[in-house]
Amino acid sequence: MKTIKTIKFLTLAALFIGFTSCSSDDDNSTPLLEIESETVSNLHAPQTGGQGQPVSGVFVKFDFATGQITTSDTDWDIAFRGTSIIVNGGTTLGTTDEPNRTGGAAVYIANGTMASVTSVDVSLFTQDSDTGYAIPTGSDNGWYSYAGPPTHLITPIPGKIFIFKTRNGSYAKVEILSYYENAPVNPDAFVDETPYYTFNYVYQPNIGITTF
Repeated sequence: MKTIKTIKFLTLAALFIGFTSCSSDDDNSTPLLEIESETVSNLHAPQTGGQGQPVSGVFVKFDFATGQITTSDTDWDIAFRGTSIIVNGGTTLGTTDEPNRTGGAAVYIANGTMASVTSVDVSLFTQDSDTGYAIPTGSDNGWYSYAGPPTHLITPIPGKIFIFKTRNGSYAKVEILSYYENAPVNPDAFVDETPYYTFNYVYQPNIGITTF
């Protein structure tokens, strides 16, 4: 009889310890942050020069964690000037007014839609370098096409989704919608002002998670 009581006691003790252990683990677990989906409208990123002249002008920096433009030398992920988009990772190309890279940001271009691109391929990331930006410049090389005469329109290439690793190692995906102020459906390069970026983005704030 004493043996049976001892076994029952040990069994109940084990169950109690297991329960309190699970409860403790649950209490200490950190809940995941919510994925953020936003639209940025009319991000103005002018440049001077071009068309054979030296290019200059301040890059307009953007921070995915805050969803805001920033003037910080370090707390930025991507930046815009004219048709150029850079990341806070790698090295500078050496153009005038170009910021130094202080983070680990990187990017690659995926084919699809915002809805269809649901995960990150970490093997594809590249960074800016002294030979070129990770997002190539020029018509049909990176994010846009230039129509030339007579319209001279600059339009985002359909089906190009930009996957960014932020300076801190989280991820974001971006779809550029327009280069013209207020994102007109049928822009007129002779009337509508540039460069005013409008883009959708989805930000995955949980470091180490590669899905959106």
